[in-house]
Amino acid sequence: MEALQGDERREETDTDKPGPETRASDEAIAFMSGIEPAELPKCVFTDSLVTVSEGGRELGRFRVSMEFARRARRPCMLLHAQSEGAVDDSPCGTTVTAYLTADLEVLEEDYHEYVKLEGHVVDKRCRMVQRGGKTKIDKVTTVGTEVTKESFSFSTSALRGLVTEGSNFLLMRLIALRRKVPEHLAFICFDQKLRIVRTTFRELEEKQMQIGEETVEIFGVERVIHSVDDTAVTWQCCFLPDGHLASRVQVGCPVMMKLLQLPSQTEEVFGKMPLVWEEDIQMRSKFLDRKEELKADHASYLTEHPEIRALISDFLQFLLLNKPDDVFQFAREYFLPFAPHSPADTNLDDSSQ
Repeated sequence: MEALQGDERREETDTDKPGPETRASDEAIAFMSGIEPAELPKCVFTDSLVTVSEGGRELGRFRVSMEFARRARRPCMLLHAQSEGAVDDSPCGTTVTAYLTADLEVLEEDYHEYVKLEGHVVDKRCRMVQRGGKTKIDKVTTVGTEVTKESFSFSTSALRGLVTEGSNFLLMRLIALRRKVPEHLAFICFDQKLRIVRTTFRELEEKQMQIGEETVEIFGVERVIHSVDDTAVTWQCCFLPDGHLASRVQVGCPVMMKLLQLPSQTEEVFGKMPLVWEEDIQMRSKFLDRKEELKADHASYLTEHPEIRALISDFLQFLLLNKPDDVFQFAREYFLPFAPHSPADTNLDDSSQ
């Protein structure tokens, strides 16, 4: 869809069901439905890695956490992932917040990616919400002053076996804890244009990795995101025996994310990441929800009490006609007759007469 200079445009699309070549495999469906409740508590922890260049220069940080939560009155897992750094000295970052069921179904997910270039910012936001048997996705892309808005609607049943940016992290942790990738494990996912494509997983050979001063055994998983344009994207992730992420790299990319210290020592190395709530999808969403809630509540109250507008209008008119030097004293005397008199006030008035 073409973006309009200095304007916005929204297009809404109801998509068809994916064809046989883009459906999840039976093994993937079985994996999702076979997740045991006892496996989930083992996935509740935080990973903190650094992003480094091929030469070893630190470029940024990556953090992903999971915890138990509730959304739409349903128990679920809350995932929050955030990366920040710089590419060619241009600040960039990605934030993902997702509410997931125990079988990796996405209730809600927010994705935000930005790059601050000289003179303009490239900003991509994508929100996915499941309601009433439908999954709706709203995507907003901003390049400088050009804004492109797109909306897609899918039947939730057509997205069976879907893996998103958020649910992929939980899926990977579960695979790492089991230390086994089932054969023919193929899910569906969205590409950059929100087209349904296949994503496959395979097990890498176990190897050793130097983390800090220790050498540990790691378990590797490769994920390939296939594309309609025949340009596949491949990610390789390595995990410690307890499921903690040891490294993450996109094949062909000159940077990688890696763990500098074993988890027991990580808190001493990583301080808290600076909080920029405007760029935190979860906090920004809560702020906007609360803002709209208050606006609706205030509007409702004013509708129920039309005398408020009349009272304020009369006061402002009287104030502008008199133009007093002491506005506070003027307001006190104007509204004093509206104040209820206490017995003490009554006695005071009687004694002054």
